[in-house]
Formats: sequence, C-alpha cells, structure tokens
Amino acid sequence: MRIGKFTKWMLLSWVILFSACNSTKEVVYLQDVVPLKQQDIERKYEVFIHEDDLLSIMVNSKDPELALPFNMPLITYQIGSESSGQQRVLGYLVDTNGDIDFPILGKLHVAGLSRLELRDLIKEKLISGDYIKDPVVTVQFLNYKVSVMGEVARPGSFTITGDRITLLEALSMAGDLTIYGRRDRVAVIREENGKRTILFHDLRSSDIFTSPCYYLQQNDIVYVEPNKAKAGQRDINQNNSVSVWLSAVSVLAAVASLLVTVLK
Repeated sequence: MRIGKFTKWMLLSWVILFSACNSTKEVVYLQDVVPLKQQDIERKYEVFIHEDDLLSIMVNSKDPELALPFNMPLITYQIGSESSGQQRVLGYLVDTNGDIDFPILGKLHVAGLSRLELRDLIKEKLISGDYIKDPVVTVQFLNYKVSVMGEVARPGSFTITGDRITLLEALSMAGDLTIYGRRDRVAVIREENGKRTILFHDLRSSDIFTSPCYYLQQNDIVYVEPNKAKAGQRDINQNNSVSVWLSAVSVLAAVASLLVTVLK
C-alpha cells in the first residue's frame, strides 16, 4: 500500500518537473549561447536616409555670420499652460525623389546616404564653393522611431535618439514580452526601396544576432504573436460572455413565468 502511494508521488513529481522544464524552454532567451564565447560584431547597424525622413542639419563656423544663411530658423512653441515656450529647429523633409532643398546649395540628393556621408557632402560643397572655409556640419534624424506591437507589456512607438537600436533593445523599451507572447515568432516588418519585408525571429536562438533585422532601421515595426494560451483565454472569455447572457435570459424567462402565474 505504501509502495503504491510512493510510486504515485514519484510519478506526480516527475510530471511536475517535466512540465516546469518544458515551460522554461518556451520562455528563456538565447538558450544555445555558449558562455564566455566572444563573437565578432559586424557593422550592420549604419542607418541610411530614406524618403520621408526629417533631418536636422546645422552649420557652424568660427564666423557665425557666414554660417547663418545655411541654417533653418528656430521656432518657439508652447506646451500646455507653460509660461515659457520651447524651441526647436525646423527640419528638412526628404521628398519622394530622395532630395532636400538646402539653402544656397540648392537641391541635394540624400537618399541612400548615411548621416556622416551627408555631413561630409555638405562640408565639401561649402568649402569648394568658397562659402565657408572651416564649416562644422551636424546631421541628425528628427523622426527616427520604431514601433512595437502585439504581446508586449507597453506597445507603442518609440523615438530613438542615437543611430543604433537592436531588436532586443526595442523589446526592452516596450517592457519585454508578456507570458502570452511567442518567443519563436517575433516579426520585424520593414519597408525599403519600395518593397516590404517581413522576417520572423526566434528569441530562444542566438541566430537572431546574424539577422539582417537585428539592428533596426527607422520606421521598422516589431510584432509579437500571441501563443495558444492567449487564444484559449479569448475563447474562454467569449464562452463566459455567452454563459452570462444565457443565464440572464433564463432568469428573465423565470420572472416572466412567475408574473404570468401571479396575474392569473
């Protein structure tokens, strides 16, 4: 009798242990990474200028008056009931042809260039045109953002201040995946050169480090699929709603029947 109970307890323990191990494998990231192994990082994270990008381009010189014609004016705007307004620089919007209209220099084709390549292009034109001998040019993105949606804690669009953001960093900004998010089905949606690409990633594998979408580009969308548990929960909620309505209808029918009996 005791042996039978002991056997049952052992079987139950093994089932619980196996279920726990299986659950862990579903949610742990980078399971195949070897500890202390160093990997070379390829420079795949350079951001290139696309159409509809908004660029801030500032030109400076030892003589501020020489640089003044090449800079956009500062505009002041007020937020809420603040007494003092905030200032920002108007940006250059890249048109559908990949061009911007720059003061004095005229139309510049900037699509496909990196931020640093555009900086060097403007400096070269300012020097060769004998406008400024010692120009200091700064180029920044004003609308560099990525969006994260699906089964994450805080879905939304996030503005990026630097030139680099990885897929893992974007998910961290969104509060990480919820328990209902599929770690093996994280999609990155990218529009580039008139084409839309959707690439799925398995966060449990170190293969994400070699993905062309590991370093995100501006306006990329990250989507985390829900797992079967989430879908099952939705079905349960729908069934519960139906049950509530059926119960309400049954109560109303009983009350109506009672009223008919009383009135007779």
